[in-house]
Amino acid sequence: MPFIDTAKIGDQLHRLAKLTLDTGEATTIEEAMQLLERYSLHVDVDPRTMESAAGQAALATTVNAARRAFLGGVTVSGVPDVALRVPLYGQIQLKDLVEQLGGRCVDAVRPAASHMAIGRRAMGLRATMDGWVAGCYAEGADFADSPEEAFVLTGIAAAGLTVAECFQQVRKSNPAAGRRRIALSLWRPDLPADDPRARGESPSVLPSSAWLIGLGNLGQAYLWALGWLPYADPSDFSLTLQDFDKLAESNDSTSLLTDLSMVGRCKSRAMAEWAEARGFATTIVERRFDRELKVNAEDPPVALCGVDNALARSALEDAGFGRVFEAGLGNGVSDYLALRLHSFPGPKAARQLWSGEGAAEPELLDRPAYRDLEERGADRCGLVQLAGRTVGAPFVGALAGALVVAELVKLANGGPNTALLDLHLRSPGQLAAFAQTSNFAFNPGGLLIRRQGIRS
Repeated sequence: MPFIDTAKIGDQLHRLAKLTLDTGEATTIEEAMQLLERYSLHVDVDPRTMESAAGQAALATTVNAARRAFLGGVTVSGVPDVALRVPLYGQIQLKDLVEQLGGRCVDAVRPAASHMAIGRRAMGLRATMDGWVAGCYAEGADFADSPEEAFVLTGIAAAGLTVAECFQQVRKSNPAAGRRRIALSLWRPDLPADDPRARGESPSVLPSSAWLIGLGNLGQAYLWALGWLPYADPSDFSLTLQDFDKLAESNDSTSLLTDLSMVGRCKSRAMAEWAEARGFATTIVERRFDRELKVNAEDPPVALCGVDNALARSALEDAGFGRVFEAGLGNGVSDYLALRLHSFPGPKAARQLWSGEGAAEPELLDRPAYRDLEERGADRCGLVQLAGRTVGAPFVGALAGALVVAELVKLANGGPNTALLDLHLRSPGQLAAFAQTSNFAFNPGGLLIRRQGIRS
């Protein structure tokens, strides 16, 4: 019987293909990939919306996330001949960015498994942006949509919300998907989105530095969101990138800045290359984050954590950062659409929140795909490790990235920060969010804004 290398399979396995293995929908990995290839998305955009930074960020994030989840392809209609308002990839045209990210620009709405729209004149499930309020509305519903007045991170969040709805639609996993109103304020997630205070305020400065812990799904989502911030001079922004791991094929299915040409490269070096191309100043740290790591006065005073290791997360308040923002994503069949955000210091210490690691659910090994691998020669220990690999979705990471970077921007502007946010995109109406106390205020340093890129 041939040897089955389950570690290699785990490194290569598409994280949404694993979803169908764990539900039992697919009996083999090949079947799982064929199922994802039936998912396709068409995005129709209003050309006027594409003149704004928020609208462009929404489209770019949609294509970037959707090409990793809708393997049947992503087509886009209505894209005008305009340059990027924020030079994320240099001075290139929006159409070129869509193609570069894996979409295909077409001249009319095309048949697809799901349709979404960006802008009032577009057709499909609609992503909306108004100030700091991101939304997703069923076609024909009344909504507030002012992309020209929206903060750029709102566009990223709107894309994450809407692609998640489209994904649930094509999977037929949620009867409510595409039939409801979803809205979320990045400024005050603890308020109803229609509260006038939820719309937020224009920032006067942008953060001057950040330390990113972990450069997988979440860490790359943070970096993607930071890249869209309209710095007057991006070279003034100081970024420390920490990760000890290398990119694997599976990272392409979840992580917004990874493609298959990067497999085998150190995450920190690959992400530093991307950040430096955006114009940022970078430092890399290639070691695990643990209680032994200490920062000094020359380091960024605020950390954005995106690791899923409980031991590392429990040490977040031990390194000496002035403030920490942290997000975690669900990783299984029932919670892969879930995210949770914490800020520290907070109501509970990091050591109280994380004291151990979860184990793989043993019943997963009884699913047809795992039995198939066992019958073909995979050992039980290797299968347990494979079953423990996470299910992950790039659009959930994109939304989390916008939320976390929004917290950093608000901190730099003396705005209202969030102590805890708990959100499941299967039932977003049950969002729970709690504001930080006034004692959380902290000055991380600020940089000038390129005004043309923030409200356009």
